[in-house]
Amino acid sequence: MNLHNLSPNPGAKHRRKRLGCGESSGLGKTSGRGHKGQKSRSGGGVRPGFEGGQMPLHRRLPKRGFSNLQFRDTVAIVNVSQLEEFFDDGADVNEAALRDAGLIKGQADKIKLLGQGELSKKLKVTVDLASASAKEKVEKAGGSVEL
Repeated sequence: MNLHNLSPNPGAKHRRKRLGCGESSGLGKTSGRGHKGQKSRSGGGVRPGFEGGQMPLHRRLPKRGFSNLQFRDTVAIVNVSQLEEFFDDGADVNEAALRDAGLIKGQADKIKLLGQGELSKKLKVTVDLASASAKEKVEKAGGSVEL
């Protein structure tokens, strides 16, 4: 198999519906929108959840309970295998170093070290959280984990 003989599965690709291409095409004149009415106009249509003026479902149902979503902490995850790949032996691994390496992007309240992969380098890791297996792997390689 080579690049030149790769092709999508049969039925995976479908031709684009070309509107307004003459009466006999079946999509001429009104282009499949029917006659008049809100949905036939450009920019027409109703917003998601609108039920024609009937009280919409999301307002008919009772609202109960409390969601903690707005107060949750966002946790950035780093694996031991990534430390192996991005850091040299004897390096200090902290939030600044992880951001410089591109392992953490955007806003994160906490950083957690997980134990996927292997580690052979001695690293001094400073993170907020670490799994037991990650801690064990770092210490086995001669490094330390500071929480």
